[in-house]
Amino acid sequence: MTPALPIALSCGEPAGIGPEIAMKAWDALKESVPFFYIGDPAHLDGPVSIISEPTDALEACATSLPVLPLPFEGARCPGQPQPAHAQSVIDAIAHGVALVQAERASALTTCPIHKKALQDGANFAYPGHTEYLAALGEVDSVVMMLACAQLRVVPATIHIPLKDVPKHLSAARLTDTILITHAALRRDFSVAAPRIAVAGLNPHAGEGGTMGREEIELIAPTLDALRAEGIDLIGPLSADTMFHARARANYDAAICMYHDQALIPIKTIDFDRGVNVTLGLPFIRTSPDHGTAFDIAGTGVADPTSMIEALRMAQTMAKARL
Repeated sequence: MTPALPIALSCGEPAGIGPEIAMKAWDALKESVPFFYIGDPAHLDGPVSIISEPTDALEACATSLPVLPLPFEGARCPGQPQPAHAQSVIDAIAHGVALVQAERASALTTCPIHKKALQDGANFAYPGHTEYLAALGEVDSVVMMLACAQLRVVPATIHIPLKDVPKHLSAARLTDTILITHAALRRDFSVAAPRIAVAGLNPHAGEGGTMGREEIELIAPTLDALRAEGIDLIGPLSADTMFHARARANYDAAICMYHDQALIPIKTIDFDRGVNVTLGLPFIRTSPDHGTAFDIAGTGVADPTSMIEALRMAQTMAKARL
């Protein structure tokens, strides 16, 4: 059963490929995954229906991309972000969140933004999408999951230099990451009894302390404390043996210690279909696992696969919460 409410899709940076992949995603999905675009209809090349209420999208999506209009100053210039567009990009995100929180949309999917363009044009005060969404949701701790059909990965630390990872790891951070992931697997992915694998930080998970002591002094004690609370955890594991098919069959999600440890395996397994999911928010948020792609914007060659999968995953998560 399809959720009774459509998905809100915020427009993201109009100079990027967002408008193109939004239209291509509608053409691929139509009524199967009802959604509406929050942005300027003038930025879209294809059939659109202007709607005044999110529920209007349920009927309109059969023949055109439903658009809840948000005017932008000036025309779209593919590959060239305009400072005058920045505030409207931010407003589209905020409006999408407000609609989901008011139960007028089932979930939020976001087209890619360009952080520098938002900072230059509107003094955007957040490092990225995720931090802004956390502020809108009034939560302190959120987690980034990358997911495809074969694998779900969650990095405990994200966009920091590799040399800084050990000092950013803590029992509190790792505990929050695992508990948020465990709760989301149950609530949003219908996994009744989640099994979570946890990578070590060092090669061979430290090899008994000869290659580092973080596994002995931090990771293993944290996992033991959570096991005592009933969380099903495997690890700390050597990351180089965690991601082949036989190993993946033993868990529902993998917690990794740093960005590339998590993202390399999923992008190797299924580069085009990976979806970025923000866990820990009071609403559902998914996005394609790529950026604005200014270099190909406006050429018509942008691949909508990740956007299609992000919308499908948002629908699946919304169904799980019914």
